[in-house]
Amino acid sequence: MWPCIALLIVLLFLVSIAWLKGNTKKQTKLPPGPPPLPLIGNLLQVGTRNMLLSLMKLREEYGPVFTVYFGSRPVVMLYGYDTIKEALIDQKDAFSGRGKIPVSDFVMKGYGITTTNGERWKQMRRFALTTLRNFGMGKRSIEERIQEEAQFLAEEFSKTGGKPFDPTFFLSCAVSNIICSVVFGKRFDYRDKHFLSLLRNINGVIRFMSSAWGLVIYNFPRLMQLIPGPHQIGMKYLTELRTFVHEKVEESKKSLDPQSPRHFIDCFLINMQQDKENPNTEFQIENLVTSATNLFTAGTDTVSMTLRHGLLILLRYPEIQVKVQNEIDQVIGHQSPSVQDRSRMPYTEAVIQEIQRFSDIVPTGMPHCTTEDVSFRGYNIPKGTDVLPLLTTSLKDPEQFEDPEVFCPARFLDDKSTLKKSPALIPFSTGRRACPGESLARMELFLFITTLLQKFTLTTTVPKEDLDLTPEISSAGHLPRSYKMRAVPRTSTLQSVSN
Repeated sequence: MWPCIALLIVLLFLVSIAWLKGNTKKQTKLPPGPPPLPLIGNLLQVGTRNMLLSLMKLREEYGPVFTVYFGSRPVVMLYGYDTIKEALIDQKDAFSGRGKIPVSDFVMKGYGITTTNGERWKQMRRFALTTLRNFGMGKRSIEERIQEEAQFLAEEFSKTGGKPFDPTFFLSCAVSNIICSVVFGKRFDYRDKHFLSLLRNINGVIRFMSSAWGLVIYNFPRLMQLIPGPHQIGMKYLTELRTFVHEKVEESKKSLDPQSPRHFIDCFLINMQQDKENPNTEFQIENLVTSATNLFTAGTDTVSMTLRHGLLILLRYPEIQVKVQNEIDQVIGHQSPSVQDRSRMPYTEAVIQEIQRFSDIVPTGMPHCTTEDVSFRGYNIPKGTDVLPLLTTSLKDPEQFEDPEVFCPARFLDDKSTLKKSPALIPFSTGRRACPGESLARMELFLFITTLLQKFTLTTTVPKEDLDLTPEISSAGHLPRSYKMRAVPRTSTLQSVSN
Protein backbone atom coordinates (compact mmCIF):
# COMPACT_ATOMS: atom_id res chain seq x y z
CA MET A 1 0.00 0.00 0.00
CA TRP A 2 2.77 2.44 0.92
CA PRO A 3 4.49 2.11 -2.48
CA CYS A 4 1.16 3.05 -4.11
CA ILE A 5 0.77 6.10 -1.89
CA ALA A 6 4.36 7.16 -2.58
CA LEU A 7 3.79 6.76 -6.32
CA LEU A 8 0.60 8.82 -6.10
CA ILE A 9 2.42 11.60 -4.24
CA VAL A 10 5.18 11.64 -6.86
CA LEU A 11 2.62 11.77 -9.68
CA LEU A 12 0.75 14.65 -8.00
CA PHE A 13 4.03 16.46 -7.53
CA LEU A 14 4.97 16.06 -11.20
CA VAL A 15 1.48 17.15 -12.32
CA SER A 16 1.69 20.20 -10.06
CA ILE A 17 5.09 21.19 -11.46
CA ALA A 18 3.84 20.82 -15.04
CA TRP A 19 0.70 22.81 -14.21
CA LEU A 20 2.70 25.61 -12.62
CA LYS A 21 5.08 25.80 -15.59
CA GLY A 22 2.22 25.87 -18.07
CA ASN A 23 0.29 28.53 -16.20
CA THR A 24 3.37 30.63 -15.50
CA LYS A 25 4.05 30.65 -19.22
CA LYS A 26 0.45 31.64 -19.93
CA GLN A 27 0.44 34.23 -17.16
CA THR A 28 3.31 36.15 -18.80
CA LYS A 29 0.79 37.13 -21.50
CA LEU A 30 -1.84 38.18 -18.97
CA PRO A 31 -1.89 41.10 -16.54
CA PRO A 32 0.10 40.41 -13.35
CA GLY A 33 -1.39 38.77 -10.28
CA PRO A 34 -0.61 36.49 -7.35
CA PRO A 35 1.02 33.16 -8.31
CA PRO A 36 -1.69 30.46 -8.43
CA LEU A 37 -1.46 27.12 -6.69
CA PRO A 38 -2.26 23.91 -8.56
CA LEU A 39 -5.96 23.10 -8.73
CA ILE A 40 -7.12 25.76 -6.23
CA GLY A 41 -5.62 28.76 -8.03
CA ASN A 42 -5.76 31.87 -5.83
CA LEU A 43 -8.47 30.62 -3.48
CA LEU A 44 -6.26 31.32 -0.47
CA GLN A 45 -5.70 34.96 -1.51
CA VAL A 46 -9.32 35.57 -2.52
CA GLY A 47 -11.27 34.11 0.38
CA THR A 48 -14.96 33.37 0.37
CA ARG A 49 -15.66 35.66 3.35
CA ASN A 50 -13.93 38.89 2.30
CA MET A 51 -13.66 38.62 -1.45
CA LEU A 52 -13.99 42.35 -2.20
CA LEU A 53 -11.48 43.33 0.48
CA SER A 54 -9.06 40.72 -0.88
CA LEU A 55 -9.39 42.11 -4.40
CA MET A 56 -8.81 45.64 -3.11
CA LYS A 57 -5.52 44.53 -1.55
CA LEU A 58 -4.46 42.83 -4.78
CA ARG A 59 -5.18 46.05 -6.68
CA GLU A 60 -2.81 47.91 -4.36
CA GLU A 61 -0.08 45.42 -5.19
CA TYR A 62 -0.66 44.77 -8.90
CA GLY A 63 -2.48 47.85 -10.22
CA PRO A 64 -5.95 48.41 -11.74
CA VAL A 65 -5.67 45.46 -14.16
CA PHE A 66 -4.68 42.14 -12.61
CA THR A 67 -5.27 38.42 -12.97
CA VAL A 68 -6.75 36.07 -10.39
CA TYR A 69 -7.08 32.32 -10.86
CA PHE A 70 -10.40 30.75 -9.88
CA GLY A 71 -9.37 27.12 -9.77
CA SER A 72 -7.39 26.61 -12.95
CA ARG A 73 -9.20 29.41 -14.81
CA PRO A 74 -7.65 32.89 -15.08
CA VAL A 75 -9.98 35.87 -14.64
CA VAL A 76 -8.81 39.40 -15.44
CA MET A 77 -10.02 42.02 -12.95
CA LEU A 78 -10.83 45.60 -14.04
CA TYR A 79 -10.59 48.11 -11.22
CA GLY A 80 -11.86 51.73 -11.34
CA TYR A 81 -14.03 53.67 -13.76
CA ASP A 82 -11.30 54.59 -16.25
CA THR A 83 -10.22 50.96 -16.59
CA ILE A 84 -13.78 49.67 -16.97
CA LYS A 85 -14.61 52.37 -19.53
CA GLU A 86 -11.51 51.62 -21.56
CA ALA A 87 -12.54 47.97 -21.81
CA LEU A 88 -16.35 47.91 -21.94
CA ILE A 89 -16.87 51.11 -23.94
CA ASP A 90 -13.68 51.94 -25.85
CA GLN A 91 -13.16 48.27 -26.82
CA LYS A 92 -16.76 47.17 -26.35
CA ASP A 93 -16.83 44.54 -29.09
CA ALA A 94 -13.69 42.77 -27.88
CA PHE A 95 -15.06 42.57 -24.31
CA SER A 96 -18.69 41.79 -25.22
CA GLY A 97 -18.65 38.06 -24.50
CA ARG A 98 -20.36 36.59 -21.44
CA GLY A 99 -18.02 34.87 -19.03
CA LYS A 100 -18.78 31.69 -17.15
CA ILE A 101 -21.61 31.61 -14.59
CA PRO A 102 -21.44 27.96 -13.51
CA VAL A 103 -24.74 27.61 -11.61
CA SER A 104 -26.67 29.19 -14.45
CA ASP A 105 -24.72 27.25 -17.07
CA PHE A 106 -25.61 23.93 -15.42
CA VAL A 107 -29.34 24.63 -15.47
CA MET A 108 -29.81 26.87 -18.52
CA LYS A 109 -27.59 24.82 -20.84
CA GLY A 110 -26.47 27.82 -22.89
CA TYR A 111 -29.92 29.20 -23.73
CA GLY A 112 -31.55 32.58 -23.03
CA ILE A 113 -30.07 36.05 -22.68
CA THR A 114 -27.82 36.23 -19.65
CA THR A 115 -25.27 33.47 -20.23
CA THR A 116 -25.25 33.21 -24.02
CA ASN A 117 -22.89 34.51 -26.68
CA GLY A 118 -22.72 34.98 -30.43
CA GLU A 119 -25.79 35.10 -32.64
CA ARG A 120 -28.07 33.56 -29.98
CA TRP A 121 -27.25 36.33 -27.52
CA LYS A 122 -27.71 39.04 -30.16
CA GLN A 123 -31.16 37.77 -31.20
CA MET A 124 -32.41 37.18 -27.66
CA ARG A 125 -31.15 40.54 -26.38
CA ARG A 126 -32.59 42.40 -29.38
CA PHE A 127 -35.96 40.74 -28.84
CA ALA A 128 -35.98 41.51 -25.10
CA LEU A 129 -35.04 45.16 -25.65
CA THR A 130 -37.66 45.63 -28.36
CA THR A 131 -40.39 43.92 -26.34
CA LEU A 132 -39.67 45.87 -23.16
CA ARG A 133 -39.40 49.15 -25.04
CA ASN A 134 -42.62 48.69 -26.99
CA PHE A 135 -44.52 47.05 -24.17
CA GLY A 136 -48.13 48.04 -24.64
CA MET A 137 -49.73 44.65 -24.98
CA GLY A 138 -53.36 44.39 -24.10
CA LYS A 139 -54.85 47.68 -22.96
CA ARG A 140 -52.25 49.01 -20.53
CA SER A 141 -48.70 50.28 -20.81
CA ILE A 142 -45.96 49.07 -18.55
CA GLU A 143 -46.05 52.39 -16.69
CA GLU A 144 -49.72 51.85 -15.85
CA ARG A 145 -48.91 48.39 -14.52
CA ILE A 146 -46.19 49.78 -12.25
CA GLN A 147 -48.51 52.55 -11.06
CA GLU A 148 -51.15 49.95 -10.21
CA GLU A 149 -48.66 47.77 -8.35
CA ALA A 150 -47.35 50.78 -6.43
CA GLN A 151 -50.88 51.31 -5.13
CA PHE A 152 -51.13 47.66 -4.05
CA LEU A 153 -47.79 48.05 -2.27
CA ALA A 154 -49.04 51.19 -0.51
CA GLU A 155 -52.14 49.28 0.61
CA GLU A 156 -49.96 46.62 2.22
CA PHE A 157 -47.97 49.32 4.02
CA SER A 158 -51.23 50.87 5.17
CA LYS A 159 -52.46 47.56 6.60
CA THR A 160 -49.57 47.56 9.08
CA GLY A 161 -51.42 50.32 10.96
CA GLY A 162 -48.26 52.22 11.77
CA LYS A 163 -46.79 49.23 13.62
CA PRO A 164 -43.20 48.04 13.05
CA PHE A 165 -42.70 45.69 10.10
CA ASP A 166 -39.98 44.38 7.83
CA PRO A 167 -40.64 45.68 4.27
CA THR A 168 -38.63 42.93 2.53
CA PHE A 169 -41.56 40.67 1.69
CA PHE A 170 -43.82 43.44 0.37
CA LEU A 171 -41.06 44.95 -1.78
CA SER A 172 -40.16 41.56 -3.26
CA CYS A 173 -43.83 40.90 -4.08
CA ALA A 174 -44.32 44.27 -5.74
CA VAL A 175 -41.22 44.12 -7.92
CA SER A 176 -41.75 40.48 -8.87
CA ASN A 177 -45.32 41.29 -9.88
CA ILE A 178 -44.01 43.77 -12.44
CA ILE A 179 -41.99 41.00 -14.09
CA CYS A 180 -45.02 38.70 -13.83
CA SER A 181 -47.10 41.35 -15.58
CA VAL A 182 -44.52 41.70 -18.35
CA VAL A 183 -43.87 37.98 -18.82
CA PHE A 184 -47.27 36.42 -17.97
CA GLY A 185 -49.63 39.37 -18.44
CA LYS A 186 -50.99 39.13 -14.89
CA ARG A 187 -50.12 40.00 -11.31
CA PHE A 188 -50.53 37.73 -8.29
CA ASP A 189 -51.98 38.31 -4.88
CA TYR A 190 -49.17 38.67 -2.35
CA ARG A 191 -50.35 35.52 -0.57
CA ASP A 192 -50.90 33.31 -3.61
CA LYS A 193 -49.09 30.02 -2.90
CA HIS A 194 -47.68 29.71 -6.44
CA PHE A 195 -46.44 33.27 -6.29
CA LEU A 196 -44.80 32.67 -2.90
CA SER A 197 -43.06 29.60 -4.31
CA LEU A 198 -41.79 31.73 -7.20
CA LEU A 199 -40.45 34.33 -4.77
CA ARG A 200 -38.78 31.70 -2.61
CA ASN A 201 -36.90 30.34 -5.60
CA ILE A 202 -35.84 33.76 -6.87
CA ASN A 203 -34.60 34.85 -3.45
CA GLY A 204 -32.89 31.51 -2.97
CA VAL A 205 -30.97 31.83 -6.24
CA ILE A 206 -29.76 35.36 -5.43
CA ARG A 207 -28.70 34.56 -1.87
CA PHE A 208 -26.94 31.41 -3.02
CA MET A 209 -25.03 33.23 -5.78
CA SER A 210 -23.85 35.77 -3.19
CA SER A 211 -22.83 33.13 -0.65
CA ALA A 212 -19.54 31.36 -0.02
CA TRP A 213 -20.93 28.30 -1.82
CA GLY A 214 -21.52 30.41 -4.92
CA LEU A 215 -17.83 31.36 -4.94
CA VAL A 216 -16.77 27.75 -4.36
CA ILE A 217 -18.77 26.64 -7.41
CA TYR A 218 -17.22 29.49 -9.40
CA ASN A 219 -13.79 28.08 -8.47
CA PHE A 220 -14.57 24.41 -9.09
CA PRO A 221 -17.57 24.25 -11.44
CA ARG A 222 -17.22 20.71 -12.82
CA LEU A 223 -16.31 19.10 -9.52
CA MET A 224 -19.12 20.78 -7.56
CA GLN A 225 -21.67 19.77 -10.17
CA LEU A 226 -20.92 16.12 -9.52
CA ILE A 227 -20.66 15.89 -5.75
CA PRO A 228 -23.62 16.20 -3.33
CA GLY A 229 -23.86 18.94 -0.72
CA PRO A 230 -25.60 22.22 0.20
CA HIS A 231 -24.45 23.80 -3.06
CA GLN A 232 -26.93 21.62 -4.94
CA ILE A 233 -29.73 23.63 -3.35
CA GLY A 234 -28.78 26.66 -5.46
CA MET A 235 -29.22 24.65 -8.64
CA LYS A 236 -32.51 23.27 -7.28
CA TYR A 237 -33.89 26.81 -6.80
CA LEU A 238 -33.03 27.73 -10.38
CA THR A 239 -34.43 24.45 -11.74
CA GLU A 240 -37.75 24.96 -9.94
CA LEU A 241 -37.97 28.54 -11.18
CA ARG A 242 -37.39 27.38 -14.73
CA THR A 243 -40.05 24.67 -14.34
CA PHE A 244 -42.57 27.27 -13.14
CA VAL A 245 -41.91 29.43 -16.22
CA HIS A 246 -42.14 26.41 -18.52
CA GLU A 247 -45.61 25.60 -17.17
CA LYS A 248 -46.74 29.16 -17.88
CA VAL A 249 -45.39 28.91 -21.43
CA GLU A 250 -47.43 25.75 -22.04
CA GLU A 251 -50.55 27.50 -20.72
CA SER A 252 -49.96 30.48 -23.01
CA LYS A 253 -49.55 28.26 -26.07
CA LYS A 254 -53.10 26.94 -25.58
CA SER A 255 -54.70 30.40 -25.53
CA LEU A 256 -52.43 32.29 -27.91
CA ASP A 257 -54.03 34.83 -30.28
CA PRO A 258 -51.37 35.96 -32.80
CA GLN A 259 -53.38 39.12 -33.48
CA SER A 260 -53.47 40.18 -29.84
CA PRO A 261 -50.28 39.42 -27.87
CA ARG A 262 -50.78 39.80 -24.13
CA HIS A 263 -47.24 39.57 -22.77
CA PHE A 264 -43.59 38.65 -23.38
CA ILE A 265 -44.36 34.94 -23.82
CA ASP A 266 -47.02 35.62 -26.47
CA CYS A 267 -44.65 37.86 -28.43
CA PHE A 268 -41.99 35.16 -28.39
CA LEU A 269 -44.44 32.44 -29.44
CA ILE A 270 -45.57 34.60 -32.36
CA ASN A 271 -41.96 35.02 -33.43
CA MET A 272 -41.56 31.25 -33.24
CA GLN A 273 -44.49 30.77 -35.63
CA GLN A 274 -43.19 33.40 -38.04
CA ASP A 275 -39.66 31.94 -38.01
CA LYS A 276 -40.52 28.23 -38.00
CA GLU A 277 -39.18 27.65 -41.55
CA ASN A 278 -35.81 29.16 -40.67
CA PRO A 279 -33.41 26.33 -39.74
CA ASN A 280 -31.10 28.78 -37.98
CA THR A 281 -33.74 30.47 -35.88
CA GLU A 282 -33.10 31.09 -32.20
CA PHE A 283 -36.83 31.44 -31.52
CA GLN A 284 -37.38 28.08 -29.84
CA ILE A 285 -38.94 26.91 -26.60
CA GLU A 286 -35.67 26.50 -24.70
CA ASN A 287 -34.67 30.10 -25.44
CA LEU A 288 -38.15 31.34 -24.49
CA VAL A 289 -38.22 29.55 -21.12
CA THR A 290 -34.67 30.54 -20.25
CA SER A 291 -35.03 34.17 -21.39
CA ALA A 292 -38.16 34.57 -19.27
CA THR A 293 -36.35 32.99 -16.32
CA ASN A 294 -33.47 35.41 -16.87
CA LEU A 295 -35.90 38.32 -16.61
CA PHE A 296 -37.14 37.05 -13.26
CA THR A 297 -33.75 36.50 -11.67
CA ALA A 298 -32.28 39.75 -13.01
CA GLY A 299 -35.34 41.93 -12.60
CA THR A 300 -36.78 40.95 -9.23
CA ASP A 301 -34.15 40.94 -6.53
CA THR A 302 -31.98 43.68 -8.05
CA VAL A 303 -34.76 46.28 -7.88
CA SER A 304 -36.23 45.01 -4.60
CA MET A 305 -32.79 45.02 -2.95
CA THR A 306 -32.20 48.57 -4.18
CA LEU A 307 -35.55 49.58 -2.67
CA ARG A 308 -34.67 47.86 0.62
CA HIS A 309 -31.39 49.75 0.73
CA GLY A 310 -33.19 52.94 -0.26
CA LEU A 311 -35.83 52.82 2.46
CA LEU A 312 -33.17 52.04 5.07
CA ILE A 313 -31.16 55.06 3.91
CA LEU A 314 -34.25 57.29 4.12
CA LEU A 315 -34.80 56.07 7.68
CA ARG A 316 -31.20 56.94 8.51
CA TYR A 317 -31.49 60.40 6.95
CA PRO A 318 -35.04 61.67 7.61
CA GLU A 319 -34.08 65.18 6.47
CA ILE A 320 -33.53 63.79 2.96
CA GLN A 321 -36.90 62.06 3.12
CA VAL A 322 -38.56 65.39 3.98
CA LYS A 323 -36.92 67.13 1.00
CA VAL A 324 -38.19 64.43 -1.35
CA GLN A 325 -41.69 64.71 0.10
CA ASN A 326 -41.64 68.48 -0.36
CA GLU A 327 -40.75 68.04 -4.02
CA ILE A 328 -43.50 65.43 -4.40
CA ASP A 329 -46.02 67.85 -2.89
CA GLN A 330 -44.93 70.70 -5.15
CA VAL A 331 -44.73 68.77 -8.44
CA ILE A 332 -47.17 65.85 -8.10
CA GLY A 333 -49.58 66.89 -5.37
CA HIS A 334 -52.27 64.28 -4.79
CA GLN A 335 -52.11 62.81 -8.31
CA SER A 336 -50.55 59.41 -8.92
CA PRO A 337 -46.84 59.79 -9.73
CA SER A 338 -45.99 59.28 -13.39
CA VAL A 339 -42.78 58.92 -15.36
CA GLN A 340 -43.15 62.38 -16.90
CA ASP A 341 -42.79 63.87 -13.39
CA ARG A 342 -39.14 62.77 -13.26
CA SER A 343 -37.89 65.63 -15.41
CA ARG A 344 -39.39 68.14 -12.95
CA MET A 345 -38.04 66.47 -9.81
CA PRO A 346 -34.23 66.82 -9.85
CA TYR A 347 -33.76 66.31 -6.12
CA THR A 348 -35.77 63.07 -6.06
CA GLU A 349 -33.86 61.81 -9.08
CA ALA A 350 -30.57 62.73 -7.40
CA VAL A 351 -31.60 60.77 -4.30
CA ILE A 352 -32.48 57.71 -6.39
CA GLN A 353 -29.19 57.89 -8.28
CA GLU A 354 -27.28 58.16 -5.02
CA ILE A 355 -29.23 55.19 -3.61
CA GLN A 356 -28.12 53.16 -6.61
CA ARG A 357 -24.51 54.29 -6.28
CA PHE A 358 -24.34 53.85 -2.51
CA SER A 359 -26.18 50.49 -2.30
CA ASP A 360 -23.92 49.05 -5.00
CA ILE A 361 -25.91 45.81 -5.11
CA VAL A 362 -23.84 43.93 -7.74
CA PRO A 363 -20.30 44.96 -6.74
CA THR A 364 -18.42 42.47 -8.94
CA GLY A 365 -20.60 42.99 -11.99
CA MET A 366 -21.35 40.06 -14.29
CA PRO A 367 -18.41 38.21 -15.85
CA HIS A 368 -17.48 39.15 -19.40
CA CYS A 369 -15.09 37.33 -21.70
CA THR A 370 -12.99 38.45 -24.62
CA THR A 371 -14.30 37.63 -28.10
CA GLU A 372 -10.85 37.95 -29.67
CA ASP A 373 -7.22 38.31 -28.64
CA VAL A 374 -7.01 41.74 -27.03
CA SER A 375 -4.12 44.12 -26.42
CA PHE A 376 -5.07 46.06 -23.31
CA ARG A 377 -2.86 48.49 -21.39
CA GLY A 378 0.28 46.71 -22.56
CA TYR A 379 -1.01 43.22 -21.74
CA ASN A 380 -2.21 40.47 -24.05
CA ILE A 381 -5.54 38.92 -23.09
CA PRO A 382 -6.31 35.78 -25.15
CA LYS A 383 -9.70 35.18 -26.74
CA GLY A 384 -12.13 33.48 -24.37
CA THR A 385 -10.55 34.82 -21.17
CA ASP A 386 -13.04 35.73 -18.45
CA VAL A 387 -12.99 39.40 -17.40
CA LEU A 388 -14.66 40.77 -14.28
CA PRO A 389 -15.44 44.53 -14.33
CA LEU A 390 -15.68 45.39 -10.62
CA LEU A 391 -18.60 47.83 -10.77
CA THR A 392 -18.15 48.74 -7.11
CA THR A 393 -14.80 50.31 -7.98
CA SER A 394 -16.55 52.66 -10.38
CA LEU A 395 -19.48 53.48 -8.09
CA LYS A 396 -17.06 54.07 -5.20
CA ASP A 397 -14.21 55.54 -7.27
CA PRO A 398 -12.77 58.48 -5.25
CA GLU A 399 -11.57 60.10 -8.47
CA GLN A 400 -15.17 60.21 -9.70
CA PHE A 401 -17.08 60.69 -6.44
CA GLU A 402 -15.72 62.74 -3.57
CA ASP A 403 -16.07 60.92 -0.22
CA PRO A 404 -17.62 57.85 -1.92
CA GLU A 405 -18.52 56.17 1.39
CA VAL A 406 -20.78 59.11 2.31
CA PHE A 407 -24.42 59.21 1.16
CA CYS A 408 -24.78 62.58 -0.57
CA PRO A 409 -27.49 63.22 -3.22
CA ALA A 410 -26.05 66.71 -3.81
CA ARG A 411 -23.23 65.14 -5.81
CA PHE A 412 -25.75 64.68 -8.64
CA LEU A 413 -26.94 68.31 -8.61
CA ASP A 414 -25.16 71.36 -10.05
CA ASP A 415 -25.06 74.84 -8.50
CA LYS A 416 -28.49 75.55 -10.01
CA SER A 417 -30.01 72.42 -8.43
CA THR A 418 -30.29 70.85 -11.88
CA LEU A 419 -29.72 67.13 -12.18
CA LYS A 420 -26.32 66.21 -13.56
CA LYS A 421 -25.17 62.82 -14.72
CA SER A 422 -21.93 61.04 -13.95
CA PRO A 423 -20.58 58.53 -16.49
CA ALA A 424 -19.16 56.52 -13.57
CA LEU A 425 -22.69 55.77 -12.29
CA ILE A 426 -23.01 52.33 -13.87
CA PRO A 427 -25.10 50.13 -11.54
CA PHE A 428 -26.47 48.36 -14.64
CA SER A 429 -22.97 47.94 -16.10
CA THR A 430 -22.11 49.54 -19.44
CA GLY A 431 -21.19 48.70 -23.02
CA ARG A 432 -22.61 45.82 -25.07
CA ARG A 433 -23.60 43.82 -21.99
CA ALA A 434 -25.41 46.56 -20.08
CA CYS A 435 -28.62 45.30 -18.46
CA PRO A 436 -31.47 45.29 -21.03
CA GLY A 437 -33.97 46.05 -18.24
CA GLU A 438 -32.29 49.28 -17.14
CA SER A 439 -35.08 51.63 -18.26
CA LEU A 440 -37.71 49.40 -16.65
CA ALA A 441 -35.78 49.31 -13.37
CA ARG A 442 -35.36 53.09 -13.28
CA MET A 443 -39.08 53.51 -13.87
CA GLU A 444 -39.89 51.12 -11.03
CA LEU A 445 -37.56 52.82 -8.56
CA PHE A 446 -39.05 56.24 -9.25
CA LEU A 447 -42.71 55.21 -9.16
CA PHE A 448 -42.43 52.98 -6.09
CA ILE A 449 -40.42 55.49 -4.03
CA THR A 450 -42.53 58.52 -4.91
CA THR A 451 -45.81 56.64 -4.33
CA LEU A 452 -44.70 55.48 -0.88
CA LEU A 453 -43.32 58.86 0.20
CA GLN A 454 -46.40 60.62 -1.14
CA LYS A 455 -48.55 58.57 1.20
CA PHE A 456 -46.31 57.79 4.18
CA THR A 457 -43.62 59.13 6.43
CA LEU A 458 -41.20 56.28 7.10
CA THR A 459 -39.85 56.18 10.64
CA THR A 460 -37.29 53.97 12.35
CA THR A 461 -37.96 51.73 15.34
CA VAL A 462 -34.49 52.41 16.79
CA PRO A 463 -32.35 55.55 17.08
CA LYS A 464 -31.37 56.47 13.54
CA GLU A 465 -27.68 56.44 14.51
CA ASP A 466 -28.01 52.71 15.24
CA LEU A 467 -29.12 51.85 11.71
CA ASP A 468 -26.33 49.96 9.97
CA LEU A 469 -26.08 50.79 6.25
CA THR A 470 -23.31 48.27 5.56
CA PRO A 471 -24.51 45.14 3.74
CA GLU A 472 -25.22 41.88 5.52
CA ILE A 473 -23.43 39.98 2.75
CA SER A 474 -20.62 41.52 0.72
CA SER A 475 -19.50 39.24 -2.08
CA ALA A 476 -20.85 38.94 -5.62
CA GLY A 477 -23.88 40.81 -4.23
CA HIS A 478 -24.46 43.41 -1.54
CA LEU A 479 -27.47 42.19 0.43
CA PRO A 480 -28.97 44.74 2.85
CA ARG A 481 -29.43 43.95 6.52
CA SER A 482 -32.87 43.17 7.90
CA TYR A 483 -34.62 46.05 9.63
CA LYS A 484 -38.04 47.14 10.80
CA MET A 485 -39.79 50.42 10.15
CA ARG A 486 -43.12 52.18 10.57
CA ALA A 487 -45.16 53.64 7.72
CA VAL A 488 -47.14 56.54 9.17
CA PRO A 489 -49.85 57.99 6.87
CA ARG A 490 -48.83 61.53 5.98
CA THR A 491 -52.25 62.92 6.82
CA SER A 492 -51.75 61.69 10.39
CA THR A 493 -48.26 63.17 10.43
CA LEU A 494 -49.49 66.55 9.26
CA GLN A 495 -52.33 66.54 11.78
CA SER A 496 -49.96 65.79 14.66
CA VAL A 497 -47.66 68.60 13.56
CA SER A 498 -50.52 71.09 13.32
CA ASN A 499 -51.78 70.08 16.72
